[in-house]
Amino acid sequence: MAKIIKKKFFEVDVPMIGEKHSILAGALEEINKKVMRIDVTRKLKGKSLDMIFKIVVENGKAIGIPVKMTLMPFFVKHMMHTGVDYVEDSIMAETKDSQVVIKPFLITRKRVSRAVRRTLRNSARNWLVDYLKTKTDDDVFQDVLSNQLQKPLSLKLKKIYPLAICEIKSFEIKKPLTTKSASTEIGQIEIKKDITEGENFKEETEEITEKVEISEEKPKKKTKNKGIK
Repeated sequence: MAKIIKKKFFEVDVPMIGEKHSILAGALEEINKKVMRIDVTRKLKGKSLDMIFKIVVENGKAIGIPVKMTLMPFFVKHMMHTGVDYVEDSIMAETKDSQVVIKPFLITRKRVSRAVRRTLRNSARNWLVDYLKTKTDDDVFQDVLSNQLQKPLSLKLKKIYPLAICEIKSFEIKKPLTTKSASTEIGQIEIKKDITEGENFKEETEEITEKVEISEEKPKKKTKNKGIK
């Protein structure tokens, strides 16, 4: 006869938002590496934000580590109204810890041209890539929750065109960084390849030009000889 395992609630500490949540399971090890979704709207004064945490069990304690945050679709829809334009982007970048995807969401005060939207998108992309390089994953989550990321970005972009809304629609950790990222190694290989190809091309062109000069000299000598005869 199979043994019946009684399930009970295990406490999960979530230091990012300063809360503790309970999860039903048969044993503490069962919730290791599982994920839980928490609505943090009440902590953000009305901003509807959803966060996903990965549970890690260490030394008999369960801790929730943030892996993704997303603005609720109805909140994004509520911010939109007639007579404005919006700009959004999906950026693959790197923090000090991980490869991440961040999606800014901008709303202008009035309708703007495509060139202005493109300039806003490119400026936001460059600023965010530089910003993320100097931050850890936890720093980025905290800055988004406390609006410390959106505020300087908004001030930067308002020099291009006044914005009504400057938000981060989504931020997600994709995978941790290794000691040397694969993208860097690939880049170095491509650079070396370009250099070697350039040198080979240069040598080939020099050989071709020499052959052309030789071939051009021969008919000139023949024509001179014909003229003398």
